[in-house]
Parts: sequence; C-alpha cells; structure tokens
Amino acid sequence: MKLTLSWLKDHLETDATLDQIVERLTSIGLEVEHVDDKAGLKPFVIAKVLTAVQHPDADRLRVLSVDTGDGKPVQVVCGAPNARAGLVGAFAAPGTYVPGIDVTLSVGKIRGVESHGMMCSERELELSDEHNGIIDLPEDAPVGTSFATWAKLDDPVIDINLTPNRPDATSIYGIARDLAAAGLGKLKDGAVAPVSGQGACPVKVSIEAPELCPGFALRLVKGVKNGPSPKWMQQRLIAIGLRPINALVDITNYVTFDRGRPLHVFDASKVRGNLVVRRAKDGEKVLALDGREYELTPEMCVIADDNGVESIAGIMGGEHSGCDENTTDVLIESALWEPLNVARTGRELGIITDARYRFERGVDPEFMIPGVELATKMVLELCGGHAGETQVVGYTCHTPKIVSFPHAEVKRLTGIEVPKTESLAILNRLGFEPKGDGDPVDVAVPSWRPDVDGKADLVEEVMRIHGVDRIAPQPLGAHDAVNGKILTTLQIRTRAAKRALAARGMMEAVTWSFIPAKHAELFGGGQRELKLANPIAADMSDMRPSLLPGLIAAAQRNADRGISDVALFEVSGTYEGDAPDKQRRVAAGVRRGTAKLEGSGRDWAGNAGTVGVFDAKADAIAALEAVGAPVDRLQVETGAPGWYHPGRSGVIKLGPKVVLGHFGEFHPKTLEALDVSGPLAGFEIFVDAVPEPKAKPTRTKPKLDLSAFQRVTRDFAFVVDKTVEAGALTKAALAADRKLVTGVSVFDIFEGPSLGEGKKSIAIEVSIQPVEKTLTDQDFEALAGRIVENVRNQTGGVLRG
Repeated sequence: MKLTLSWLKDHLETDATLDQIVERLTSIGLEVEHVDDKAGLKPFVIAKVLTAVQHPDADRLRVLSVDTGDGKPVQVVCGAPNARAGLVGAFAAPGTYVPGIDVTLSVGKIRGVESHGMMCSERELELSDEHNGIIDLPEDAPVGTSFATWAKLDDPVIDINLTPNRPDATSIYGIARDLAAAGLGKLKDGAVAPVSGQGACPVKVSIEAPELCPGFALRLVKGVKNGPSPKWMQQRLIAIGLRPINALVDITNYVTFDRGRPLHVFDASKVRGNLVVRRAKDGEKVLALDGREYELTPEMCVIADDNGVESIAGIMGGEHSGCDENTTDVLIESALWEPLNVARTGRELGIITDARYRFERGVDPEFMIPGVELATKMVLELCGGHAGETQVVGYTCHTPKIVSFPHAEVKRLTGIEVPKTESLAILNRLGFEPKGDGDPVDVAVPSWRPDVDGKADLVEEVMRIHGVDRIAPQPLGAHDAVNGKILTTLQIRTRAAKRALAARGMMEAVTWSFIPAKHAELFGGGQRELKLANPIAADMSDMRPSLLPGLIAAAQRNADRGISDVALFEVSGTYEGDAPDKQRRVAAGVRRGTAKLEGSGRDWAGNAGTVGVFDAKADAIAALEAVGAPVDRLQVETGAPGWYHPGRSGVIKLGPKVVLGHFGEFHPKTLEALDVSGPLAGFEIFVDAVPEPKAKPTRTKPKLDLSAFQRVTRDFAFVVDKTVEAGALTKAALAADRKLVTGVSVFDIFEGPSLGEGKKSIAIEVSIQPVEKTLTDQDFEALAGRIVENVRNQTGGVLRG
C-alpha cells in the first residue's frame, strides 16, 4: 500500500515530521517497508537558456549557455529539438545522478565541445515517457530554485507492507484514522455530502446471485467531457505506481486508494439493455481491460448486459464497455462482492488488481453509496455533465457485530496494565463503540473492520495504539528443580524414538502430510472430512491416515535410482479425523531389499538375506522400548491391518484392549496398488498410546534387590494344535507363578507325522528364580505341574512324551 505525505495530510491535520510518521506507523502495526523521500530529485534546479548556437561539428546539436541562478552561466551541449534561447527547464549539474538514464553526469566533451551538465527531459527524471524534447517550463518559473519543490515533485512516498487482516488500511483515510488514534494528529471529517441528481437511472440492475453480491449501486452522469486528469491527480497516481489513463478512469483509481472503495465506470452508450449480476456460464468469455481474453466458469460472478459479460465482478472490467476520449455518458458502479469468491476467481484467472486486493479482504459496506457520491462529485468537477439519481439494489444497512470485551483480558494476554478508561478511549478513537461502563463491555465493531471477531482482537487494537514497546522485557522463569522437566512427554518420546531407530541404521525421512486418495483408502483413510478443500496438487488430495504410504513411496524412489537396500523411518502425525483428538503421533519405518540391522548387500563372508517380518518386529519393539513401553508385558497377536501380509504380520498390544502398533511384510496387493516392488517390511507404533509412567515419590533410584539363590532353567515341550500361537503358550507358562517364573522363551518348533495330523511341538525354556529359599525337588515338581496344568487349560497343549 503506497501513499504520499501530502495525500495523507489531506485527511490528517498534523505537524509531525516524515520520520515521526514512519516510526508511528510501524509501531501501530502498519509496517513501513520503504520510504522514497525524493532526495534524488533535489539536485535538479530550474535554469534558463540564455543563448543557443549551432554545434560546429554536428547538425543536430546545439551549444547552450545556461543560467542556473548563481550568476555564472555554464556551457551545455544539447540535442533536443526544442532547445532555444529563453527556454526555462530543469538542469542537472556534473555529479548529479539522472534516474531515467541511470547515469551520473560528469564534465565531458561532445564532438569536441565541453558540456557541463545537461537539460533534462521528463523521461530522464522519470516523470513520464516523454523524451522528444527537454522540459519546457513557464517563463516565470523561478530560476535557481529546486525544480522538484517548484513542481511539487518532492512529495515523499511511503510504502506500507500490509497484513491481510487490515482491509481498513487499504485506504489512505484509514491510515490517517489510525495515526490520529495514536495521537499523531487530528482526523479530518471524511463525510461525503450527497450529490443531488435528477431523473431515475435508465439502466436497471437485477441481482440473480445475491450470495455473491450483497449490494449494488449505479448512477448515470450525462454530458461529461473525458480527457486527461488534472496534473495534481496524475502526479499522485504516478507516485504510487499507477499510470494515468483518462479523467474518468483516474477518478476511480483515486477513490480506490483514497477511501479503499473500488469503483468501475461503464460507457453508457456501449451498454445494451439492463445490467444483471449473475454467475458466469460455463465457457463464457470476456475481453478484459488488460487486453486479454478470459474463459469463465459458473463459480465466477459477472456483470452482464444484452451483449454478454461486461465485467468480472470485483476484479476487472471489460474492454467493450470501457471509457475513452469519446465517452459522453458514464455509468458509475459501486458494489459489494463476496470476498472468498473474488479471491478464488482472481487466483483461477491469474488476475491481480487493486480492486481484487481490497474486495478479497473486505471493503466497508457502509461506504458503498458514499463511494458513488464521491466519484460523482469528482466527475462533475473534472469532466462536467449532470447526474441522475442513484439506484441501489440489494443493500439495506449494515448490522454491526457486538463483541464482549472483559477488560481483564488486556492484562492476561499482554502482561501490561492499561487503565480501562484509556482502553475504551482508544477503541472510541478507532471507530469502535463501547456501550456502558460495566465489565465486560459490549463493543460495536465499525463496518470497516470485518477482521475483528473476538475479545482478543480488541485487546490487539488497544495494545497496538497504547504501544507494545511498553511491555517490559521479562527473564525466563526458573524451574523448581535443576532437573525440572522442560519438554512434554510426547516431545521426549518423539526424540527417543528417533534416536532409537537411527541407532538401528535407519535414516530419517520427512514425507508429505498429503497423499493421493487411493493411497489413503488403502491404509484406512479416505474419509470425506480428511479431503483437502484446495490441494496443492491432484495427487495430494487427502490427509494421511498412516506414515507408511509416504515411506514406501520414498523407498521405491530410492530403488528407482539404484539404491535398492534402504531403511527409512519417520516420527510424525497421522490423521483419523478432523477433530484435534483424532491426530496421532506415530513412529513408523520400512526396510527394503537386504537392509537388515546387521548389514545389507553382498559380502565375501556371506550375502545378507532379504528383510522380513521379524526385522520389522525388532524395529517396532526397539522403538516402543525407547518411548517407555513395558516391553516385558507386551503381547503379540495376529490380526494386523489389511495392508500387511496376513501370515507374516502381527499386532502389538498392552493388555486386551490397548493397541500399541503393528508390523509385518506388506500384502502383495498393497504393493501392486502402490506400484512398488521388492521385499518390503515395515511397522507403525502409536507413541501417544503408550501409558504415562507413574509419578515417583522421589528421584532416588530404588534399592537393588538381588536374590542370593541360584537361578534355574527348565525345558518343556508341548504338543498343541497348529493354530495355537507361541505367545499364548508362553503367557500361560508365565502365569503359573508370578514370583518364581521370571522368563519364558521359545527355542524350538517342530512339526511331523509322529505328532499327529494338525499338531505341532513348541519347546520353551522357563527361567525360575528362587526368592526366599533354595527350592527342593518337590518344589520344582509342584511348579512344573502348575506350568503343565496352566498350558493345558489355556491352550489345550499336552506335555510331549
């Protein structure tokens, strides 16, 4: 957002300097990005040509004697066709930087004649594109004075980097309002007096899409004379980067920046029939004012007449009904457009205009009609003519939002005490209307602040005017203990899982949170609420329900580039729904090819085998152990999700209900659907599902409790059905005596005809640790009996003979 200092002072009575204004703008949240103080034009002075004689060696050059005001004429060689004795123009002395030609002048010889400076054209001073001759000023222009000051070109330009939530600051009047509220002057009355008109508007307006156009105002001005706008208006528009076109168009641009009210003017003679605000028809086209043709869709809003589309609503007018030097009757349009629709249309068509910039942020609805009045007043003053009555369709009035403002929120959110009277006074100066003296206070939000929705927004308004620099710096608070916990449990577990998996030779990957819809559906996702409304690419349409699709795809990309043996992991979020409690923290990993823990690839001492289910299981258990899961009490069962191989996968549980993860080799159909190949095994553990550790009464380590008795092992072999899992058998053996039996491990599985049809033998080693006394043979026999009994009752297994 650009503005000049003099333009700002049209709305703000202030004695503040440029530096004070710039500093205050930044302090109240309107960050000044750049200031052009026009210092580059200061060296140029008004000078008078005393004599002009022909160059002795060049037909197109003249040697001038120039009076620069110091009484010592200088010699200048000039090639301008209008160079003559008596001409008054702009002179640049040696050492001056000329911006239009990007040259710093020096004393030089041109065809053997010394030249001490130059007389400048408008293009050389970047005033316009005119360069057919040097600047020709009136004879009474004061010789020796600053050209920029005399021509009023020394008006500083301030460039503000606006944030998207400040639509009110897209107008110079709105910026002046903020400065006045901050105590840097007095805001001038910005009320617009209505312009009387005679006769109803002959062009009627109908709104077929009221959801896209809440209001529309139109006014006819007849008998105008369109031509160049006044010099003062052109200078201001040029200063902020706009190109003057003609008076009618320049007026709309001026009002856009002056009041933040975009307008459009139609040549009334080119409009056929009445105007209709509607959705565009599919494939409908319009030739816009930028000379480009745009194809429209039914999601876009347009203004049309009997000829077709005349304007892309809120963005750009059409070439067909544009105003030119032959325009005599003009229709001035001021409307309200739905911000999101304007933003989407502009983005889809690739059009960036000052109108779109304001409409997509939200313009002041209450200035729709005054905007027409202001434009009408300027048209009558600059172009003549007579106005008709204003036609208003759709808009009735603005209902202000009421926000409850508990004053205590200022202290709570900012840490600084602002008196209640000062807070309410600040809000009043900004145009808000506090009602009553109670607490909380109901505050009516002005029509030009659609960004203010809640009490925190009001606190922000108070603090940016009161001064955020008044918030005293505070040191970070000390923790209660030297080893006080800083990170959350989830943060600690995330780091621990990453370290554990990296220590197992896996490389960390960071994959997209968005995956293709078919991949999401393969891994249990694809719900409607997890689809992106505006995906950055067609193959990134859904939030991921699992980390595995991204890791598998990454492993395949490595394989495609010749790195077939790769082990990747990621610890990040997955999504089961759109609610906060449906986001999970997951650690996942995949191994491909021969990327096993002990090494990969070919070696003289023996080639590595391909990865399998037990590699994935080991990774999962290692990660769970790192995040604090009780690995000695985990249970591994069948029933892994469908993307795993049903016979080479498992589910890790803690108790019958708490699922901590799953692992295994991937189902061939899954790999085919993902278009990947090669041996692949992976796992996912749910970091946030691991129970919180119990709080300890003291940080002191528990006493070391060692038994004085020798540990003993006993082997058992049970014949069970093939469907019985080894985990069920070990669980039954452990439950025989929780004090004495400290561990059970499987060391052999055998199947054969001697066992019978559908049978297998599972051999286990049971570790027995006496605690109170040395066990006798009778004790061991009793314990062995309980183990056999438990296994028989829970699995149906019998002791192998």
